[in-house]
Amino acid sequence: MSKRDELIAKYAADLKEKCGVDADMDLLTKVTIGLGPSIYNADSSTVSGSDEKELATVKNNFLIKKLGLSESDGLDGAIASVMDTYGQSNRNKYRAVVYYLLVTHFNKASVY
Repeated sequence: MSKRDELIAKYAADLKEKCGVDADMDLLTKVTIGLGPSIYNADSSTVSGSDEKELATVKNNFLIKKLGLSESDGLDGAIASVMDTYGQSNRNKYRAVVYYLLVTHFNKASVY
């Protein structure tokens, strides 16, 4: 099993245990691959739910640039909703899981 496959399995377990979501493994794999080498770096592989700068990066670089959404689509509310779903008390919020939840929230699987 490759390192990436191990991480995808970890993300799927996180989705099930912490978010109560049965992952579409094909979509989760595509989202993870789309993150490139950032999933192997301890800092860039996670999202800080309380860091405004980090959340702005998620909004601008992922939701607007990657998914093609606009500010009027309620992006801040969606990010807050995903953070609540993941659980504010969870210290490690994996970027792949957060992005997967955002993709499913906006029904943008077609981007992948």
